[in-house]
Amino acid sequence: MISVENLTVEFGVKPLFSEASFVINDRDRIALVGKNGAGKSTLLKILCGEQHPTSGTVSIPNDTTIGYLPQVMRLADETTVKEEARKAFSDTTRLKERVERMERELGERTDYESDDYMRLVERFTQEHERYLMLGGEGYEAEIERTLIGLGFLRTDFDRPTSEFSGGWRMRIELAKILLRRPDVLLLDEPTNHLDIESIQWLEQFLAQSASAVVLVSHDRAFINNVTNRTLEISCGQIIDYRVKYNEYVVLRRERREQQLRAYENQQKEIQDMRAFIERFRYQATKAVQVQQKIKQLEKIVPIEIDEVDNSALRLKFPPCLRSGDYPIICEDVGKAYGHHQVFSDVNFILKRGEKVAFVGKNGEGKSTLVKCIMGEIPFDGTLKIGHNVQIGYFAQNQAQLLDESLTVFQTIDYVAKGDIRLRINDILGAFMFGGEESEKKVKVLSGGERSRLAMIRLLLEPVNLLILDEPTNHLDMQSKDVLKEAIRAFDGTAIIVSHDREFLDGLVTKVFEFGGGRVREHLGGIYDWLRSHPKGEADMTIDERLAMSNQQPSVKAMPQQSPSPVGEGRGGASYAERKEQQKKVKRAEKAVKACEDKIAQMEVRIKDMDRLLSKPEHATDMKLIEEYAQTMRQLDEENDRWMQLSEELEALQ
Repeated sequence: MISVENLTVEFGVKPLFSEASFVINDRDRIALVGKNGAGKSTLLKILCGEQHPTSGTVSIPNDTTIGYLPQVMRLADETTVKEEARKAFSDTTRLKERVERMERELGERTDYESDDYMRLVERFTQEHERYLMLGGEGYEAEIERTLIGLGFLRTDFDRPTSEFSGGWRMRIELAKILLRRPDVLLLDEPTNHLDIESIQWLEQFLAQSASAVVLVSHDRAFINNVTNRTLEISCGQIIDYRVKYNEYVVLRRERREQQLRAYENQQKEIQDMRAFIERFRYQATKAVQVQQKIKQLEKIVPIEIDEVDNSALRLKFPPCLRSGDYPIICEDVGKAYGHHQVFSDVNFILKRGEKVAFVGKNGEGKSTLVKCIMGEIPFDGTLKIGHNVQIGYFAQNQAQLLDESLTVFQTIDYVAKGDIRLRINDILGAFMFGGEESEKKVKVLSGGERSRLAMIRLLLEPVNLLILDEPTNHLDMQSKDVLKEAIRAFDGTAIIVSHDREFLDGLVTKVFEFGGGRVREHLGGIYDWLRSHPKGEADMTIDERLAMSNQQPSVKAMPQQSPSPVGEGRGGASYAERKEQQKKVKRAEKAVKACEDKIAQMEVRIKDMDRLLSKPEHATDMKLIEEYAQTMRQLDEENDRWMQLSEELEALQ
């Protein structure tokens, strides 16, 4: 589909990557990985044609369409949410206008026997058939499904886009790209502004899509669930691993060990040569051998190895006073902005040492409750902060409070105490501030870099209650691992607002779910919550989600309750029963796989017919048009069947 040959990109003396070659095939799901600054976003821009390489070629067939979602983009403010999403179907809407115009003309004219009238009838028939073949009025339902899947309510459809935050407007742009159904999707950090339920919906959408996908993401669970191939940019090269991300991590570790051994052998060889040259430089009898060694030394191509892996670095929060047994007690806490009740009657007690997650759709009040705890905004009810509680708070705006006159190193050096000062460079390296980056002034750092720096500062301050609001948004996977281990080893209490499932997994023991003006408490980790909470939006069918979006959210808070036990054990089941259950699961898996294969075949045929019908000689081929319409109906039926089979398989599992 896309062929890349001998691609070289240079911005300075050292190229980002050189002479890279690879092919993106139909239905490939590719994770593009590498440290920050390696050139991932640059490569996506080159693939979509926004940027040109220094040398090399990117070959894309003329009929291949590409959808590109950058990290930062300019967003329109003149339309409503639905009108903006409808732009994805601009060709269909223009065709609809032509059909309606011809229909009006046919109704007004009376020269039924004329050749001109017959030509108009024929043209109307062709255009109308084409309009129906492209989905007709069905695109409106598709717009609604996609917007609701990405977290919008029906009541949002007619609201101006200017009323939404940057994150929600990015969702609109993502919806437009998905609705166009391009042949290749290029996604740069698509989950940054999505909540857990929307991320799961996007995973399902991409799994069913016929498009090839190339994505950059630091959400490990997301790329593991979506991709089947990994391209790594490292040491100026692009290495192709035809495996999922988790398998790539293992292969990369093995490859790095090989690199290290080869590097050490080469360094020993270089030292031996230099020692020989120095020892016999001035001896006439060894002049020939010395010259040979010098020439050999000049010809050696240095082996490059990846930057030192600091993932094993362990951070520990400095000691702090022991807090009271209950750092936070919430009693009937509520918050409203005018007539809008964000939440009410929130009741919970946080015990010392607990690590909990605040989850839920964006705008449901997670950050608002954090601000109530911090005393930044007024609220209703009683919120008690326990004895000796010292709060460490991280939010995106904390990054703006850093002293801009200091360097990165000075910012951390001023808060580091004791032995930790000897490891400042290691800590900075683990958070992508290694080498010369540590000498940068805070005032020249980007928003993401400032957030990372504020996070490091927090890790070195003595606190016993940690509140982190979206702490992983600007961290790569290595930095997230370091942060996760530090929180896990933290003796105090932690509240974490995050949509990163992999980060929360194994870290929190309780989940507070925000939604519809309610805050519900769930015992267990993040995946326990995903499996056990009452049928959530992530698990609903499209029709159920559409129905739910019509309902106005309740402002009555729900009292605390623990969920029913997750996956009750089957220890009492007989061997025969377990074998029968396994057979049912295998049959269901086989049925799902057969359905997926059938869908893939139909999508390929539809794509072929699209290409044929776009050519003038096939535009009036009624046999082909009928086949296209029939295949589209069969595809819809097969997709419905796939949904039903998948739900049955999930129930069995």
